[in-house]
Amino acid sequence: MVAANSVGRDGLSPAMVETVAGLSAGTAATLAVHPLDIVKTRMQIHRSNAAAAASASSKPGLAQQPPPLRAVAVLRSLVQTEKPIAALYRGLTPNLVGNATSWASFFFFKKRCEQAILSLKKPQPAADGSLVVNDGDKYDDGSARLTPQDYFVSSAAAGAAVQVLTNPVWVLKTRMLSSDRGSVGAYPSMWVGATRVWREDGPRGFYRGLGISLLGVSHGAVQFAVYEPAKRLYVVWRSRGRQHDAASAAKPAAGGSVMTNEATLVISTAAKLFANAVTYPYQVLRSRLQNYDAENQFGRGIVGAATRLWREEGVRGFYRGLVPGVVRVLPATWVTFLVYENTKYYLPRWTAGSQA
Repeated sequence: MVAANSVGRDGLSPAMVETVAGLSAGTAATLAVHPLDIVKTRMQIHRSNAAAAASASSKPGLAQQPPPLRAVAVLRSLVQTEKPIAALYRGLTPNLVGNATSWASFFFFKKRCEQAILSLKKPQPAADGSLVVNDGDKYDDGSARLTPQDYFVSSAAAGAAVQVLTNPVWVLKTRMLSSDRGSVGAYPSMWVGATRVWREDGPRGFYRGLGISLLGVSHGAVQFAVYEPAKRLYVVWRSRGRQHDAASAAKPAAGGSVMTNEATLVISTAAKLFANAVTYPYQVLRSRLQNYDAENQFGRGIVGAATRLWREEGVRGFYRGLVPGVVRVLPATWVTFLVYENTKYYLPRWTAGSQA
């Protein structure tokens, strides 16, 4: 059986495997759940008439119980248009480009950061001397292992780099998803939107919401600080239980580990829900800051937008769109991690086999 590291050397590098797996995962997930992303975005930027009136009249009391915008109502408005499929997939191009590029870049930078951290660590054999299956990071030879804190740092660093690279795409995506094609001021295409942003706001317009987006890298950092250690624990547990079968117990993954699809679903769900509960308010603020005429509608900057949202809607406003957000993120998470883990496992073997 081909060892994990040799597969990587004979074929694609571990970082390249991560990049291709991330690109595949981002593309598949976006195509699967784009309509729910539209619903979530429109709910996040929604300001009820009552809240808007209260803000304009300086009578905050009027905004205590604004009429809520329901996910079903948003979805119904999309499917009742003349071209429901086009409405459900409006803004697909920037979303597809953004997600595919983000996931590919994220996993590439994350792997590089992990390798850098490992290179700084001294060999530390497992205290109990137990077998640890190689999942692409070193382990069964007694060399250093990554801790949850290491995964947090590497994911945060990778996330920050990706946010800087892709923020212009997210600005266009948010604005396209927040409006129907025929509405006043709506961008008919990604190119037209980019041209208009450049003409009206200059380069600075493409980086609206970058500050809040950089704060949001904590979401991915928390998610992978939970996911990676949990995955490793599962791999160790499964390998211990199958040591009587040497072939199956030592089935290392060149970029993937002994992960069943069921385990991937459970672990990725737990990690995503935990991260989403902790960081959702930032997503609401980011969507508002990146929308059309953000300063006049929602307030200036992170502090201004947060203060205005609190004054008009209270804590409930920071979790607007949470339900469709969770509904969207779970299918997206399942698709993303199933495609990612399977691509990461099989891709090195396909390339190694083709070179044999």
